[in-house]
Amino acid sequence: MKIGILQTGHVADEIRSMLGDYSDMFVRLLNGHGFDFVVYNVVDMDFPAGPELCDGWLITGSRHGAYEDHPFIPPLEALIRAIQETGRPLIGVCFGHQIIAQALGGKVEKFAGGWSVGRQEYTFDGETVALNAWHQDQVVDLPPGAKVVASSAFCANAALVYGPRIFTVQAHPEFTSSMVEGLIAHRSAKVPDALRDHARNALPTPTDNQRLASRMAAVLKGETQ
Repeated sequence: MKIGILQTGHVADEIRSMLGDYSDMFVRLLNGHGFDFVVYNVVDMDFPAGPELCDGWLITGSRHGAYEDHPFIPPLEALIRAIQETGRPLIGVCFGHQIIAQALGGKVEKFAGGWSVGRQEYTFDGETVALNAWHQDQVVDLPPGAKVVASSAFCANAALVYGPRIFTVQAHPEFTSSMVEGLIAHRSAKVPDALRDHARNALPTPTDNQRLASRMAAVLKGETQ
């Protein structure tokens, strides 16, 4: 099964030399589920000819805001709508979560409550799930047909489903503690000290990345959410 990774940003150079790019992190996260991957660097305007080129799609995180004026945003939104129309599975993570919501009629903005960084706990379908996060933007208005399946006190719309084929999550199941450690070291200048300290102190605490990987794989394989 071929999965197209739509890469909407690149990991900072200091981190990429150790951990690879966002696409590499998702390949590792979904290893063992029987997928073949092809990467399109849409942030650099490298787009697939259409949604039919892959069996399923995944949109990565990015340092950019979904509401910002970048050349790749309009064609990416058009591709998202085309993927939905074909019924192919689609996963969105962090920026991917946000841009899918925006493309389908929701609203994304810089959250007045500030940053969420490091290990966070969410209520997923009534159960507590721990994932790493690194974001300030949030989905604040849902698109038509979206259903909330995860939330926290800080992030009301932490994961969404759009029928059986689209699943999006604000947190980063692909982020290991090494990635968070790298972000603290190289990309945390704007993060308040207390939040940075929280993220650093939580580095040894396990997360539920593989639990989310299983859910993502099930969606990509067309299994019922």
